[in-house]
Amino acid sequence: MTRPLVAIRGVSQHFGTDGARVPALESIDLDIPDGQFAAVVGPSGCGKSTLLSLIAGLRLPSSGAVLCDGEPVTGPMPRKVGMIFQEANLLPWLSAIDNVAFPLKLRHVAKAERLDAARRMLDLTGLRGFEDRLPHQLSGGMKQRVAIARGLVQNPAVLLMDEPFASLDEQTRMVLGDELLRIWSETRKTVLFVTHSLNEAVYLADRVLVLSARPGRLVDDIRVDLPRPRSFAMTSEERFGTLKDRIWQHIKHAERR
Repeated sequence: MTRPLVAIRGVSQHFGTDGARVPALESIDLDIPDGQFAAVVGPSGCGKSTLLSLIAGLRLPSSGAVLCDGEPVTGPMPRKVGMIFQEANLLPWLSAIDNVAFPLKLRHVAKAERLDAARRMLDLTGLRGFEDRLPHQLSGGMKQRVAIARGLVQNPAVLLMDEPFASLDEQTRMVLGDELLRIWSETRKTVLFVTHSLNEAVYLADRVLVLSARPGRLVDDIRVDLPRPRSFAMTSEERFGTLKDRIWQHIKHAERR
């Protein structure tokens, strides 16, 4: 069998001391193959963001192990794993192209090389012509495109996205969702995408991972057997509704606990 790109083995995570210990995740076992687009859903506080932070190496699990391309994750691995957050978090004094190039600057990549890479990523995310704009001159959707370009600029194998469209209006979310699918089809990055939107999860993903209420356990692993490329018309089809309802039944049960 081909080795999974991301492997999670018996991972549990808790916060606080033994006397006031709060469990966040419990006994997660998961394989994510190269090139897959996986969505992660579950009730609020179930550990979705914690799971991404463990894969990103931003924290270490209380027990178990996370591996990326066979290598144990013991800290950030920016050349292998990129992360995009709910807020774009752009540096306000830097232009769009300099924000995208900033991770390469931290690695002391030559200026011409990093700007060329940043320009390619801005082209990929549909921002040609906006390279010199400051963040306050960009719309919310454009800022998130810059954040996606920044996440891609180091060419990581894995792209983690923690509710990147949550602060945007529905129309902008739909547009960026289609843009994200276009980018994914061109790059074939392995994507883990956290969302509260069941429509978004089914529309974007190959696979939907459903977590229980805290402590988060993997309660369902749903293959999204809808053809690609996806289209908005699919959202009104019976199969789309069936998949969404399957997810909702888990979340509804968890919220009643």
